[in-house]
Amino acid sequence: MDRFKIGLCQLLVSEDKKQNIKKAKEMINRAVDMGAELVVLPEMFNCPYNNSYFPKYAEKYPDGETIKMLSEVSKKRGIYLIGGSIPEKDDKGNIYNTSFVFDKKGNIIGKHRKIHLFDVDVEGGISFRESDVLSRGDSLTIVDTEYGKIGVAICYDIRFPELFRLMALKGVKVIIVPAAFNMTTGPAHWELLFRMRALDNQVYMIAVAPARNESASYVSYGNSIVTDPWGGIVGKLDEKEGILIKEIDLKRVEKIRKQLPILKHLRKDLYQINLQK
Repeated sequence: MDRFKIGLCQLLVSEDKKQNIKKAKEMINRAVDMGAELVVLPEMFNCPYNNSYFPKYAEKYPDGETIKMLSEVSKKRGIYLIGGSIPEKDDKGNIYNTSFVFDKKGNIIGKHRKIHLFDVDVEGGISFRESDVLSRGDSLTIVDTEYGKIGVAICYDIRFPELFRLMALKGVKVIIVPAAFNMTTGPAHWELLFRMRALDNQVYMIAVAPARNESASYVSYGNSIVTDPWGGIVGKLDEKEGILIKEIDLKRVEKIRKQLPILKHLRKDLYQINLQK
């Protein structure tokens, strides 16, 4: 299939986990009713983005209530579902920032654990250390769908271009990034980063954020966005809760790659690109 509709669900996250799960399910259903064939949720959609909440809200695969809801709704509505991200706990007690990906039958076809942890201290702005609580993933995440290969990353991963170039070289044409930029980095870098990764790799980049909650300890920038392989903005939300439906045209990817063959012009004799992992 060369075209499909994607639904971005930018929901307002509260401290009530059950309410967050309920709202996520409602927004998924609304997105499907609006024509979405693949739906994406935000980073940490079932809990506030704060280290103090991650252990309390963490779930084990496959028995977590959030994970079960995502599987059930994807199967019932017959959609691909990128389940934003949630805190995931493994058998050793490690906690990860994890995105679970489901096919149209409700099966998990991918699981991305955030590779690059958000440990920053911007003078006069944001200070945060995910590594105080979270462990990092160590795998590239690409899932096979009827629409082709789709890459998945999470938030701070976007700042490492090597990751996205590897995905493109492995045949990915659409990359989805649940993310929660803040009011320091969001206005400065959000749009710029997603347009540039799309342009560099000639892919569609989709970023889905929580809606902005001014009373939260971590205030999300919002502005969920779809950028195309020419670096243009296909659609964008504002800071409020909402749903964005956009069509992805995979033929446009091929057309642009043919006209401007960046990936073919890579000088692999001058710089090494490891495609093994």
